[in-house]
Amino acid sequence: MISASKSARFSLADVMPSCFAALHGETNAFSLPRVDKAVVLLVDGLGAAALKARAGHARTLAPLLNGGSKITAGFPTTTASALASLTTGTLPGQHGLVGYTALDAAHDRVVNQLSGWDDRLDPATWQRMPTYFERATDAGIRSFAVGVERYRASGFTGAVLRGAEYRAALTMADRLEEARLILDSHDRALVYVYVPELDQAGHADGWQSPAWTDRLETLDSAVRAFVPTLRPREGMLLTADHGVLDVAHHNHILFDSDAGLIDGIRHIAGEPRCLQLHFEPDAGQQLRTTVLERWRASEGGRATVLTRDEAIEQGWFGKQVHPDVVPRIGDVLVAARKSIAYYDSRVASKSGQKMIGQHGSLTPDETAIPLIRFGDFAT
Repeated sequence: MISASKSARFSLADVMPSCFAALHGETNAFSLPRVDKAVVLLVDGLGAAALKARAGHARTLAPLLNGGSKITAGFPTTTASALASLTTGTLPGQHGLVGYTALDAAHDRVVNQLSGWDDRLDPATWQRMPTYFERATDAGIRSFAVGVERYRASGFTGAVLRGAEYRAALTMADRLEEARLILDSHDRALVYVYVPELDQAGHADGWQSPAWTDRLETLDSAVRAFVPTLRPREGMLLTADHGVLDVAHHNHILFDSDAGLIDGIRHIAGEPRCLQLHFEPDAGQQLRTTVLERWRASEGGRATVLTRDEAIEQGWFGKQVHPDVVPRIGDVLVAARKSIAYYDSRVASKSGQKMIGQHGSLTPDETAIPLIRFGDFAT
């Protein structure tokens, strides 16, 4: 059975806790019924707006998208932060993955949270919170993560999927078939299935491209084939980590061309739609205030510019930010409101500027994601 979610405006951080509660027959945010086996299908980059716009290419999913089948991705709308929020049920201020790249103050460097893990960054401690896979194991429930082989041993996998047994499969259909095998082999199970293909196509060609639409059709077909196999006391939620919008090359802002915007800035983290600027440790308060005012004067019409303290006070990273996480957040945050992206032309690699599909900030196209119910979760 297929149905839209009856959820209110909850967040991605409510998904795993609700599934875990459903496995125990407990009350949960989405009012999921008791099941023995729960599947979370995470489609990287499937924003609610893009799904609606391409409804004719998603005849299984799009009819289920409505006001009650949308939740918010949280902030920042980037995979590293969002997947940690999904699997821990906490927000970045607690789990600590505060952006696509983030400051590792202990080693005075900016680290890519997806691919930059090394022996100086321990996934078991940098990501601070237990995952729901670990909680499931403690409760005697087997948990699994189904993805592509190249992500099996990554530091990011160790940070956000720890506690889950990793299974690899090549295509979207293959991954759902693997999920079916897992469900058939266990009396109780929590299964996470990851689909990166839409995000990859979006970055390379934009979500409005034939390539992205083709991936959406493939996803829709795979889901349509899988759903009828769900048996009683089995449920699945389909969601995403963020949405996407296309940014034309002429809307790239080379912010370093204005020396006043980078005066006293030591590190630039975050991502093109949400910069996190870190001052030199000895930068005085006058300089910090001056640079902040310059950013607001220059970019306030198309971006929200806040200090770290303001962002924390406004709850951008959650209601609570752990003291260990505070230094990872930029002294100044620049979150794009318009269809623009910020780049530093001093960086040797220009590969990032080839991206068309972008995310990271607070616009509805980036924050609104689907939450669609299947199987017993649809009742």
